[in-house]
Amino acid sequence: MLFLDELTEFDRRVLEVLREPLESGRIVISRAANQVEFPAAFQLIAAMNPCPCGYLGEPGDRCRCSAEQVSRYRSRVSGPLLDRIDMHVEVPNVAREVLLDAGRSGSESSGAVRARVQAAQARQLERTGKVNARLAITELERLARPAASQVRMLQHAIERFGLSARSMHRILKVARTVADLAGSGPIRDEHLAEAIAFRRLGRSEGPVFR
Repeated sequence: MLFLDELTEFDRRVLEVLREPLESGRIVISRAANQVEFPAAFQLIAAMNPCPCGYLGEPGDRCRCSAEQVSRYRSRVSGPLLDRIDMHVEVPNVAREVLLDAGRSGSESSGAVRARVQAAQARQLERTGKVNARLAITELERLARPAASQVRMLQHAIERFGLSARSMHRILKVARTVADLAGSGPIRDEHLAEAIAFRRLGRSEGPVFR
């Protein structure tokens, strides 16, 4: 696992180097006439603020960033790199999260979530010998082929958010995982809708992490 905190503070050239190993699970180092290949299969997790000051979206007037400043800040992370990040998740601040938790009832315990994740992973390994993130396109076509209604949902998302073919494949992988977590054989409409929701932040509003 590779965790990059304050993603936008990294040199853009450094971030772009991650694109190839994220796709292939390997990295090639070339020096003069020599070339060496190393395994580099990792899970990338990154965090960044929604704007330079970090207060965008907070109540009151704490954020003083202009639209141009926000756009310039978010553009430090390229579209091709964002395409390779499966889930874009906005996390509320601690105070808001405490209030939200106080209003929830019947939420799962950490132990229950862990058991559900382990069961989903075991299902994936039994099915293909690998987790869904490592599925090839041919395997994805067999295991996550969308129904007619889901094709229309995908087309709408592609048109609305300008998603690439790579994004579509990653959405299907996430949808397959959401279905596995729910203990479902087929991918249902609600599973696909959840997977699409994890992609739209990077397109409609820019990448938003906290």
